[in-house]
Amino acid sequence: MSAAALVAPGDAGGVVVGPLPVPRPSAGEVLIAVRTVGANHLDLHVMHGRGPGATARLPLVPGIDPAGEIVDQGPDVPGDRRGERVVVKPNIACGVCVYCLAGEEADCTDQRVVGGHRDGGAAEFVAVPSRNAIPIGGLDFATATAAVHSVPVALHAIEAAGGIEAGATVLVTGATGAVGAAAVQLARHAGARVLAASTSADVSTAGAEPLRYTDPDDLPALVAARAPDGAGLVVDGTGRGDVLTAAARCLAWRGRLVLCAAASAGDLRLDPRTFYQRRHTVVGAASASYADVARALELVAAGVVVPEIAAEFPLAQIHAAWAALGDRGRRGKVVIRVR
Repeated sequence: MSAAALVAPGDAGGVVVGPLPVPRPSAGEVLIAVRTVGANHLDLHVMHGRGPGATARLPLVPGIDPAGEIVDQGPDVPGDRRGERVVVKPNIACGVCVYCLAGEEADCTDQRVVGGHRDGGAAEFVAVPSRNAIPIGGLDFATATAAVHSVPVALHAIEAAGGIEAGATVLVTGATGAVGAAAVQLARHAGARVLAASTSADVSTAGAEPLRYTDPDDLPALVAARAPDGAGLVVDGTGRGDVLTAAARCLAWRGRLVLCAAASAGDLRLDPRTFYQRRHTVVGAASASYADVARALELVAAGVVVPEIAAEFPLAQIHAAWAALGDRGRRGKVVIRVR
């Protein structure tokens, strides 16, 4: 099969596209003929040895969110799943920790990531645990790939921060990225007033009030001009320390700041006196549960959330797909067409 493989750590230059053996599904696994997969910042982290990449065994096929059809299955898979159209939930929960046993797989203490700890979907075939192959019904493959990580993560982040009441003011930073755009649409669906902040020249988002900034330090004044009392909830999709620091200054009384991304750009700096006196809360929300994924895909199928696709590339041009992640004007997901 044709596949992209990380053969040397450091950057995308260590990835080559060429032939690899077709994987065989083990017990409890299914084999998927991949149609689409996303280009993600996590791919870049793995290349640089960060996150799952710190323990990655090379060669490694990247790609966390493939979609396609099940063509084979290993023993111990209930029923016959061959022919099912599915998308892969990237995070594989251990199933035995206290959080998994409580049905809170997003907080699993021993998660493994497809395309990080094991071969991913930047290949014509990928084997994954059957539970992580989520049916997509009539969704097209590119939309399923664009939705399966970003929408559940945004949904989980909002719920982890206590949810949204109708009429609340919500600030979303990184609003034109995949996770941020999903958070904007989910907040609007909940009846919130949404301030959509981004450095993108095209920050307009249906139903939200656009806030374009060039310097994160400008954010508090921009928010105060629209919402003098501040935002009851801030959902950050940038993971940048400078943006988070500025966003924290935009919180209303008892405001909540939820982080659902992480980057290496700077530290989050907080004024403890302000957080103490104004009863602020910071929540870290990574990953999503299986229930979050199912709910998110239902919302996408219903048209409540429409994942944007910024660009599509063939597998042979996967390096160009990763380069497109650095485009500040990009809106939505970069998708790779594998076949």
